[in-house]
Amino acid sequence: MSRALFGTTQDSVAVDVYTLANAHGMRLRVLTYGAVIQSLQAPDAYGRPADVVLGFDDLRGYETQSPYFGAVVGRYANRIAAGRFTLDGKTYQLAKNNGPNSLHGGVRGFDKVVWEAALFQHGDSVGVVLTHTSPDGDEGYPGELHVRVTYTLTPDNHVVIDYEATATSATPVNLSQHSYFNLAGAGDGDILAHVLKIDADRFTPVDSTLIPTGQLAPVAGTPFDFRKATAIGARIALPDPQLVAGKGYDHNFVLTRTTAGLVHAATLLDPVSGRTLDVSTTEPGLQVYSGNFLAGTIRGKGGITYGHRSGLCLETQHFPDSPNHSTFPSTILRPGRTYRSRTLWVFGAQ
Repeated sequence: MSRALFGTTQDSVAVDVYTLANAHGMRLRVLTYGAVIQSLQAPDAYGRPADVVLGFDDLRGYETQSPYFGAVVGRYANRIAAGRFTLDGKTYQLAKNNGPNSLHGGVRGFDKVVWEAALFQHGDSVGVVLTHTSPDGDEGYPGELHVRVTYTLTPDNHVVIDYEATATSATPVNLSQHSYFNLAGAGDGDILAHVLKIDADRFTPVDSTLIPTGQLAPVAGTPFDFRKATAIGARIALPDPQLVAGKGYDHNFVLTRTTAGLVHAATLLDPVSGRTLDVSTTEPGLQVYSGNFLAGTIRGKGGITYGHRSGLCLETQHFPDSPNHSTFPSTILRPGRTYRSRTLWVFGAQ
């Protein structure tokens, strides 16, 4: 474990980088800016490491041009229609930072603040805990929100992400981790040949602005059926109305759940390197985003330009726009209650 200065924000706030490593080739670098996972080194079957998340070598990239690379997003991950919701009879207006909608907490969400952080060690596992207090009215959301995010790296190449939050007033809360994965190595081509399996029988179709219609549609017979492992690029160009709306995959999958607690959500495989990623979560949904808006305009780590679909996001979450859909699982956190969520990434190779 180590800590070092990564840079200074444009507002002259120091940003640290915390490095976690184990004896099996895993190395995780976390920034206090945005609780960003800046680098994640994972070995292939021969022990050769590669950085498997997109990002930047310097802080300015995260401040000025990052599409949420590696960040914790909130207060509300994903979209809220028209930036508006009604809670306990009062209507709240949020910033519209994604067309007509609010996205990932607004103009200055959790991805753009500097968190407090501290290292810890529990047995052979190492980690960093990050905390942030979001004031009442922050980006239009009610109540003061106290947030705690913990990253733990285990000896067996597991990355555990734990979220906790408490609030002084009722407020929507939906936190997620927004890393863009490329298991071949960040900047090493696109992810269309990656093979994906999702434990979901249904998904939430969206309108033209990517807001859920409220329907829970079966994936059977659609390009969204990943119940059997399928290459991401196999059906992404089909003239399906939902693929057209999202310009590819940018949809929430309703995870198959027969029990409470942590359930397996997805498996991702890069057939060239053999690296694998298994995602498990306590959340009801998984947003799959195939890097549709990456356009070769962002120069990332090592000076590499990130082209179209060069990264895949697997964002564990509650459903988009849940405050406006009474039939969706509730995202309202009330005083005296604690929001808790866990996501587990298991890295391997075959």
